[in-house]
Amino acid sequence: MAKKTCAIIPVFVLLFIVPGWVRSQDFFDRRGFYKAMESGDAKVIDKELKLLGETDFKGKQPFEGCMLMKKAGMIGPAAKKLSLFKTGRRELEAVIFKDSMNAEYRFLRLMIQEHAPAIVGYRKDLHRDQVLIIKYYKTLQQEVRDAIIDYSKKSTILKPADF
Repeated sequence: MAKKTCAIIPVFVLLFIVPGWVRSQDFFDRRGFYKAMESGDAKVIDKELKLLGETDFKGKQPFEGCMLMKKAGMIGPAAKKLSLFKTGRRELEAVIFKDSMNAEYRFLRLMIQEHAPAIVGYRKDLHRDQVLIIKYYKTLQQEVRDAIIDYSKKSTILKPADF
């Protein structure tokens, strides 16, 4: 009987403890995130928000904020859009306030600001973000650099020639 109990313990560890530990690690699929940001599909945005909610990694707040603002442009009533946008904006801005030289966070903000409707008043940092992104581009992770290049092909603010 003792041998069976000993065999069950490793299985228990693998099935229940390890998946939670892996989810809580500093793992983040940036390619998937930026692909979702590029998407105009609300289901893709919702899926990415769910993944972000289930994943516990340091620094996820700006990504959630950005995704919430992206989703705000895809939902119904204006009051709900504005509320969701403001929530996402607070999340992103709080992180940028603490780490103002983070070029990836500035890229997140630039993507949102470039497409935000004028009525929300969220376009004042476009030029400053552009300058910082260009300056620190080479220091960013490859996935982020790839996303910036892809984005710059459609952007009016960033151009592929900037990099």
